[in-house]
Amino acid sequence: MNIVLVEPEIPHNTGAVGRLALATGSVLHLVKPLGFSLDEKSVRRAGLDYWKDVDLRVWESFEELIAAHPEARVWFLSTKAKNSAWSVEFQPNDFLVFGRETKGLPEAWLDERAIRIPMKEDSTRSLNLATSVAIVLYEAQRQVGILK
Repeated sequence: MNIVLVEPEIPHNTGAVGRLALATGSVLHLVKPLGFSLDEKSVRRAGLDYWKDVDLRVWESFEELIAAHPEARVWFLSTKAKNSAWSVEFQPNDFLVFGRETKGLPEAWLDERAIRIPMKEDSTRSLNLATSVAIVLYEAQRQVGILK
């Protein structure tokens, strides 16, 4: 699977998603600008001793990522989406796209490929980014039988 974080802002969330990518054999794509540095000193200070093992790709823009993967099946995760993530039949190599912690994804991207994690009405505005990635990533991997 492919995890895409568009303009992530919080290094610890990205670090937790990196650990998820490593644990599941997924590729982590980061789309600039990043709200933190990925230099070795910053990664070490954050305690990301596994970071060197993460299959990481960094992109200048989302358009650049898509141009490099024209065949990609893309799912946009948003609390504003109408369709539930449980209604999707995921396939290997799908791209799960998550937005910034403070703003999410641009509304213009929220088409029929936009999905949400079901939550109890009036319970909370949203879930933590790393938690959201974990929920959808493991459901996708369960469906395609990657992890047993």
